[in-house]
Amino acid sequence: MRHRKAGYKLGRTTAHRQAMLRNMAASLFEHGQITTSIPKAKALQPFVEKIVTKAKRGDLHARRRVAAMLGGDRNAFAWSHIPKNATADERAAVEELRDRASGFFDIPDSSEIERNRYGELRSAPKLVKHIFEHVAPRFEDRAGGYTRVVKLGYRRLGDATELCVVQFVGNEEGPEIGGRPSGRRRQADKRTAYWAKLRKGVDANKPAGEAAPAAEAEGESAES
Repeated sequence: MRHRKAGYKLGRTTAHRQAMLRNMAASLFEHGQITTSIPKAKALQPFVEKIVTKAKRGDLHARRRVAAMLGGDRNAFAWSHIPKNATADERAAVEELRDRASGFFDIPDSSEIERNRYGELRSAPKLVKHIFEHVAPRFEDRAGGYTRVVKLGYRRLGDATELCVVQFVGNEEGPEIGGRPSGRRRQADKRTAYWAKLRKGVDANKPAGEAAPAAEAEGESAES
């Protein structure tokens, strides 16, 4: 019997699994969405949602509990730092990540992250403060279900694990967000575009009986 054995082991020891979930949760709170495997996503969802539920209380005890669940109040958004000698490609990559994260919640400005001349992090915003001030207020009127899992429709090279996106709700742009669309989605989009092209060729002022031949002629020309 498997009594009191709930949860996902994920082939790891307790310490390894706990550290992995903490790091994944920190990345999710910083970026708004992450790409991972489906078993890891299912294990991460309840962990993140418990943190958000505690953060909605907003008191000191909740802050201490959230910091304990994350293994301490760590620095956040170190990835958004843009060095002075950064190339155009490096700046564009950071700006793309910032634009994606800003769709989920407010993020600090790049000037708040400082590094010394050796590249070591000198100062950065705290993750717990970000959760309480920017993440939890977005779900103040929501009783639960702060995250969602979107299957990407393709597998990872190497071990062929099916990948998915874990993201906070509120910035839905379709199931393709975070990855490429599936083959069925691309085929459906082609059909939709084809019929839209046919409908544009139909004169709306003509009766239905006269409009049909025009649509058929358009379809024959498209196939040829």
